[in-house]
Amino acid sequence: MNARKIDKDGLLLCDIQAKTFELSIEKMNSSSEIFIRRYMHSDIAKKLDNGSLLETNLQAGDILESVNEQYGTSNYGSVKYSNNEMFWIGYFYRYFCYSYEISSSRAYKIVKPKELRGLYLPYHTLDVSQAIERVLEAKGLLTDEETELQRQYEIFKKYRLNNQN
Repeated sequence: MNARKIDKDGLLLCDIQAKTFELSIEKMNSSSEIFIRRYMHSDIAKKLDNGSLLETNLQAGDILESVNEQYGTSNYGSVKYSNNEMFWIGYFYRYFCYSYEISSSRAYKIVKPKELRGLYLPYHTLDVSQAIERVLEAKGLLTDEETELQRQYEIFKKYRLNNQN
């Protein structure tokens, strides 16, 4: 996976999503993990994925209403993450989606909220791009071009060696 450089629009989307996640603690009745799962699979998340949300004037409260309209309100679960954890998780997910050009649902499949919460203390002081790289590296998903070319070359050499006999 190779990342594109974050720009002004990307940072704005990160901020909007981070504030939405943080506001969810007081405005949503479900646990933080249930909210995040619903949000990351929601229609409004798709608008952040494709950047079209920037063409609206929707704020964090409006985004939460949109999630409730799509899924209905839920009281399921009781564990709420802290404001700082939620802000960081929201920012992390959006930065990940934007810079790697993947959907919110794909990012959610790669790294779950519980895992991110566990990484909050050691990673929240890092630049978010470094935190993402560390998560991807730990999952074996971070490959730069040079490493990938070397890997393919090694496969090619083994293939040639086996077929010369």
